[in-house]
Amino acid sequence: MTEAPEASGDFVQSLARGLAVIRAFDAEHPELSLSDVARRAGIPRAAARRFLRTLETLGYVRANGDGTARSFALTPHVLELGFSYLSALTLPELVQPHLETLSRAVDESVSAAVLDGTDIVYVARVPTRRIMSVRITIGTRFPAYATSMGRVLLAGLPDDEADAALEASARRALTPLTKTDVGALRDELARVRGQGWALVDGELESGLRSVAAPVHGRDGSVVAAVNVSTSATRDTVEHVREAYLPRLLETTAAIERELRLV
Repeated sequence: MTEAPEASGDFVQSLARGLAVIRAFDAEHPELSLSDVARRAGIPRAAARRFLRTLETLGYVRANGDGTARSFALTPHVLELGFSYLSALTLPELVQPHLETLSRAVDESVSAAVLDGTDIVYVARVPTRRIMSVRITIGTRFPAYATSMGRVLLAGLPDDEADAALEASARRALTPLTKTDVGALRDELARVRGQGWALVDGELESGLRSVAAPVHGRDGSVVAAVNVSTSATRDTVEHVREAYLPRLLETTAAIERELRLV
């Protein structure tokens, strides 16, 4: 039986709690009260206060207001925490010029993402217009099961790993169209694996259409996904498939050729 990380003598609970405090903030919750932080991080208020004070002293958090009206927000200093990963990863800088070329060709927002557990994480992006209620930046996370890039990335996993990721996902109905049934999602991943691309229509956010394709590394594994996103009021599903998909596949093929040279 595998020992739970928390039960290991090497597990530092205080570090885990500090990271939970940082993760309590996101695009939908950029500013939080002490109580909000404690609730979202799943720790007592007293502990949340100590971690926030420490992070504030180190420059990762700023406090606004005073007394009971005091709130907290992350500072740009937290970007340093992910810089080592991004700076060591050649993928974002290699992908970016290709995304810019693709965006000019289709006149739509394009992005690249990698899989992190049950989420996708954006590592490169070229926005042309805002088409989602949430602002997307490098590091933005979305649930993989409900996104075109996520389905491409999940489809690239071995069956048992893909099933485990689906089972571990929250699988909330983000819109009336979101697929949440594991069986239906498993069938969708099989379809994506067979055709080599994924199209999601209004499942992450109503009115958002997105088509994605995988990027394979030198060993043939799927290392990233690239997508084109558009509005349902501007483009039909047929237009996305006929006009954007061929350009997208050309782009991922070009990225793969370049990856083989790195």
